[in-house]
Amino acid sequence: MKLKQLPDALTVCKVPSMADIDLGAGFFFIGKTDEELSLVCRTADTPAHTSEREDGWRGFRIEGTLDFSLIGILAKISSILAENGISIFAVSTYNTDYILVKEAHFDRAISALESSGLFAVSDTGHMLETETESNNR
Repeated sequence: MKLKQLPDALTVCKVPSMADIDLGAGFFFIGKTDEELSLVCRTADTPAHTSEREDGWRGFRIEGTLDFSLIGILAKISSILAENGISIFAVSTYNTDYILVKEAHFDRAISALESSGLFAVSDTGHMLETETESNNR
């Protein structure tokens, strides 16, 4: 199975309200429950006002669209990384899963996943950029 490295540093944070999130940013995940409003985004796009914040994450995306009937992919990745002392933060979308690890463990995570023989990790793909970012080049 192929994994693609995400090119940007990521941040996991809690924000006080949806108004604090730039919904025009090219890459983010929002999780809202009765207890919190969490955001995963590029570090460069992190809101100025956060109630808690943890920088220093990097990520992988499982390539392609995963069928809902597939079983154990995320479990296998997390097991391989756990066996190597690397914790994860996982986020799922309709199409696929994203696995975040701390920057300090990123290269070791790539090595562990590739050494398993089950995963090939390709170089970075591009994050979606906003129209403003594209025009500022």
